[in-house]
Amino acid sequence: MTDTSTLQTLDEFSLIRRYFHRHGHHGPDAGVVLGPGDDAAILTPPAGQQLVMTQDTSLAGRHFPDDMDAADVGYRSLAVNLSDLAAMGADPLWFLLSLTLPDVDEAWLAGFADGMFTLADQAGISLVGGDVTRGPLSVSIQATGAVPPGQALRRDGAQAGDQICVGGVTGAGLLGLQQWQQGMRSGAAIDHFRRPSPQLSLGQALRGRATACIDISDGVLADLGHILAASGSLGACLQEDALPLGNAVLAGCSEAEQRRLQLQGGDDYLLLFTLPAQESLPPGCYCLGTVESQEGLRLAAPDGTITTLHASGWQHF
Repeated sequence: MTDTSTLQTLDEFSLIRRYFHRHGHHGPDAGVVLGPGDDAAILTPPAGQQLVMTQDTSLAGRHFPDDMDAADVGYRSLAVNLSDLAAMGADPLWFLLSLTLPDVDEAWLAGFADGMFTLADQAGISLVGGDVTRGPLSVSIQATGAVPPGQALRRDGAQAGDQICVGGVTGAGLLGLQQWQQGMRSGAAIDHFRRPSPQLSLGQALRGRATACIDISDGVLADLGHILAASGSLGACLQEDALPLGNAVLAGCSEAEQRRLQLQGGDDYLLLFTLPAQESLPPGCYCLGTVESQEGLRLAAPDGTITTLHASGWQHF
């Protein structure tokens, strides 16, 4: 991990070694010939596998609140990248970290590293290099995974008649953000917002089964719109009574608000995927509706009334 910063008060190489070099760590390091500490990493890809790469940048005040705890920032910043790997059905391998800091704060760095490595160890992914520099607080992570040849999940394979499925109850991400903005700092939705859980095992289980997949960062309607557009200008009809009500996280909201959160709320980082009609649902997932050849998004009420929906999603604050 190199350093291009102009931070003056402390030796940044010492800080990098202290917080981001894990000497003696016995965690996952498969394929790492040379990790942090040189000009670049040296890695050996898994034999016979295709590599999957993704990158996300998280900015303070836009992708996470300015007052979010450092450990949660570290955890969340890695989680959004791992969610992209999950959406491709990939096994996590390595990641690079580019961290921009306004000032050196050793307590903040220690918390950030603790949160980030907590998730890294859970997911089996190794930090192999990166950079630290001065500037407004931002975290950029590039993550690499692997899939068997031809088995990566993609957005462009949905077909008319497919089931539209979700890896859990959506809406907690947006609800957590709303509660945070109201001054709350604890609760189930807040916990989901602070530390989303990438569905890596589900993504891997969907290899060879799902026809299309995406992770929900902008909301079900917006992200379903991406699948439908990529798959050839298809449409969808969602069943209003398929939206689960009374979920513990959303239980304090009205039925109308629960539906709004579940369809339009972003930052959930659950998987949204399509399955052939004959495929059974994986455990913990539910079916929202059906892919159709007619373009557009529609919502069918229990009485049969059809309402046209707009593919609007959450705009990251």
